[in-house]
Amino acid sequence: MQVFRSPQVPRVMPGEFDALYDTDDALQPWYAQGVLHLLPTETSSCIHLAWQLRERDSHQAQDCLAIATRESERSGKALSLQEHWLARLTQADLLRLQARLPEASALLASLPEQDAPSLVLAADLQGVQAGIATGTGNFAERDQCLRRAAEWARQAGDQARETYYRAVLARLQVLRGQEPEPDIDARLQQASDGPAYVQAALQQLRATRAFRRSDYAQAIEAYVRCHQLALSSGQLHLAIIAAGNIGNAFTSLNDHDAALEWVQRGLDLALPTGWPSAVGSCQSQVGEALRHLGRLDLARQRLDEAEQTLRPLQASRYYAISLRYRAELALDQQQYTEALERLDALESRAESRDLAMDLRRSRALALMRLSRLDEAQQVAQSGLDDARHAQVGDLQVMAHMVLAQIARERHRQQPDAGQLVQAAGHLDQALAAASGIQHYAPPIELLDLQAQTNADLGRFEAAYQAAVRAGALRERMHGQDVTGRMLAMQLRYMTESERAESAHHRALAHAEAQRAEMAQQTSGTLARLGAIGQEITTKLDAPSVFAVLERHVHALLDARSIAVYLIDADGLTMSSVFDVEHGQHLPPHRIRLDAEESNAARALRERRELLVALAPDGSDPSQVPGTMRTLSALFAPLTVGDRVLGVMTIQSPLQNAYGEMERLVFRTLSAYTAIALDNARAYSDLGDAQKQLAAQEKLAALGALVAGVAHELNTPIGNSLLMAGTLQNKTDEIEAAMSANALRRSSLVRYLDDARQAAQLIHRGLQTAAGLVASFKQVAVDRTSEQRRVFDLALTVTDVVATMMGVVRKAGHRVEIDIPPGLEIDAYPGPLGQVLSNFINNALLHAFEDSSREGVMTIRARSTDSGWLALEFADDGQGIAPELLHRVFEPFFTTKLGRGGTGLGLSISYNIVEQLFGGRLRVQSSPGQGTCFILDLPRQAPLRPTEGEAPLHVGATAFAPAYASEGLPPPLPATGQ
Repeated sequence: MQVFRSPQVPRVMPGEFDALYDTDDALQPWYAQGVLHLLPTETSSCIHLAWQLRERDSHQAQDCLAIATRESERSGKALSLQEHWLARLTQADLLRLQARLPEASALLASLPEQDAPSLVLAADLQGVQAGIATGTGNFAERDQCLRRAAEWARQAGDQARETYYRAVLARLQVLRGQEPEPDIDARLQQASDGPAYVQAALQQLRATRAFRRSDYAQAIEAYVRCHQLALSSGQLHLAIIAAGNIGNAFTSLNDHDAALEWVQRGLDLALPTGWPSAVGSCQSQVGEALRHLGRLDLARQRLDEAEQTLRPLQASRYYAISLRYRAELALDQQQYTEALERLDALESRAESRDLAMDLRRSRALALMRLSRLDEAQQVAQSGLDDARHAQVGDLQVMAHMVLAQIARERHRQQPDAGQLVQAAGHLDQALAAASGIQHYAPPIELLDLQAQTNADLGRFEAAYQAAVRAGALRERMHGQDVTGRMLAMQLRYMTESERAESAHHRALAHAEAQRAEMAQQTSGTLARLGAIGQEITTKLDAPSVFAVLERHVHALLDARSIAVYLIDADGLTMSSVFDVEHGQHLPPHRIRLDAEESNAARALRERRELLVALAPDGSDPSQVPGTMRTLSALFAPLTVGDRVLGVMTIQSPLQNAYGEMERLVFRTLSAYTAIALDNARAYSDLGDAQKQLAAQEKLAALGALVAGVAHELNTPIGNSLLMAGTLQNKTDEIEAAMSANALRRSSLVRYLDDARQAAQLIHRGLQTAAGLVASFKQVAVDRTSEQRRVFDLALTVTDVVATMMGVVRKAGHRVEIDIPPGLEIDAYPGPLGQVLSNFINNALLHAFEDSSREGVMTIRARSTDSGWLALEFADDGQGIAPELLHRVFEPFFTTKLGRGGTGLGLSISYNIVEQLFGGRLRVQSSPGQGTCFILDLPRQAPLRPTEGEAPLHVGATAFAPAYASEGLPPPLPATGQ
């Protein structure tokens, strides 16, 4: 493999990188020269560098160790005892991060503590063993290892290491509700004087202590500082965990949008590493944030992924927290028996006191839902006592809320005003505890409970205030209409751009295919090339493109080594996304675009093909020891139109391996590969855009539904209020007349008549409002949950139409329903309601435009043979022109662009009917004769398929390794160019 070796590589002698985690500034000489990827062949330098890269870039660290071993074997010089120990510690820590704990333990077993070449290495040996014990759940051994590590560091005179290990131990003691060692506070005061990795550990301790006393504002501030310091000192694992804990703090403050943002940031950092503890922890935290936002299906997917990822760490705290989140999700999904089973499994393993207190609250809630009220009362009270003793404010809030719910449940089963008073007392105490937590927003559920309880006690003013406060919080959480509209516009632009770009790609692919077809007359090789081009350009994901390339390229060219590099997001480097040598896949690496001696970078900068021939005796300094000796190499930029995506290279150990014909074949393969990779990226981006837009359309439809129902409720409720006020005035007049002994029989008769009429009007208005609310509740629940159930088609359609009648009547039209009762269907009522709503809105916007007459929309259904039914929606409007009829279901097609039409409603309806219901949607229309949409639906919808994995993105972020994350040092150049 060809590589550039610079004579100005700075030598890293033993002792220069002796810190536990060094800063970016200490590594800056390597970054500044842009040659860190070259990996010095001096073994001690490689090993010390591997130690510093073990979390910054695990793959590069592994490469360093491999090169050190190979260089030692080549030179015949054995590693020194210090080099041997540091190499083993680095390898063990890499295995720990990969959750290969038995291998890591076996490796450390070969390093007796008493034989350590230095006290510092003895301390770090204990530190790595503590990390392994954390993953295996051996917490006593973990604490003992940390104590020994701190003691060895103290004896070595390494105050930074000693403080670091003591801070880690103190944080674990705080989690268990214990007081850390007395001198830790003094060390906290000196945090600004220590190295960055020590400051990060101390900030994590400070944040944990603040979190334990419910001071979430200070916890967030300390965790953010910890996150930044960890990134700057190469502690990527700590940075990921800190990001997740920031999300947890925002969750405790009931700021779930901010929580989701931070845990997603942590997941973005964790995914490229592949570390189970980091990835699984972030996946579970994303699931918990989604649960709080009400996205229960998505939350379950993330938590299932987390449980699978954390399976090698089942004894760890990470796995315990993931199981706890699953128990909370089971409670939200009303699966109380499952929740209790998960809580039982967790009870015996709740190593930290904070988990134990949380489990009591959840257990009490599950017991209450199962009507085991005495047990629930006992568990909830025990949790409240513990939360008070530990002074954990938010757990006190939740415990009081559970006790209030238990009291309300007792009142529901056996009415007792005393239970309501007790519930109100607990809710008042919960709000008092909440007010003592800085920046804490009380849960909406707590305010709703307070409003209901006060209303049941006749405290209507207090109930009203609590309801208003809950509404304000709910509006703040869900008021995203403007953002949704902006996202819809952006996604529409992206979709149209990708569609045009895809057409351009197809034209380019067609042109290349024609070129290959012309060459076919003179070469059978080029005939095969054309077939490869046709196959490769039909692939819409990167792995398939590379599989085709690897399968065919060896039959056309001598390509013992083949690699593809793509430009990174920063525009300064490119990363290998496909690199094979002698059939073995090599780890990913990076090259700076400004590397002057790199032929790959040169081919990209100059946007031209390069043919490189090297010295036959192997004396060229570009040869990497231990890799294939390269004598011939071809480099070509991957371009699509004016854009350059990266570089492709093939290399051979033969002299003059590439003549004119081989260069033509390689040039054509490079063009096909560029087109295929760009198509894959465009296809993936388009899919993502359509998913996001569909989700926004659902939210917008639900918002319109709510607005329509609110408008419809105004009239009956307003009339009822007016009549209630009139009745109050009449009552006051009668009372005054009676007090003055001036009451006449005729006045009393007239008053009774008026009162009777007012009561009838009030009763009729409230009955109308109650019916609308009942219909809306059913439709809204169905729309947001997409739950499958057996439902009566006539009742569901009536409910949907009732919620739309305010808009329909305002426009001067009407809806008629002709569906026989008892026509049942096993499907998804929510999406069906969305389809009908889209049809009604479409008719109001298009069918009755500029119409002064009353329009009629008719919904009819009938059962057909073989378990199907036909549902029709017809209007008597102006109809659709024949030239437009075949386009009505196309996304973004509308004749009202800029005047209220988005072109999405009928497209989404088509997808729901065809994909979700397994049915067919047709349209019939003639100008002036109205329009009829016909839905052929199976009486039993097919089972929804399991969603597969998202397609692999091709581009700047798809293949970015761990060091591409925000806040890490500049990227490390690659071992091969």
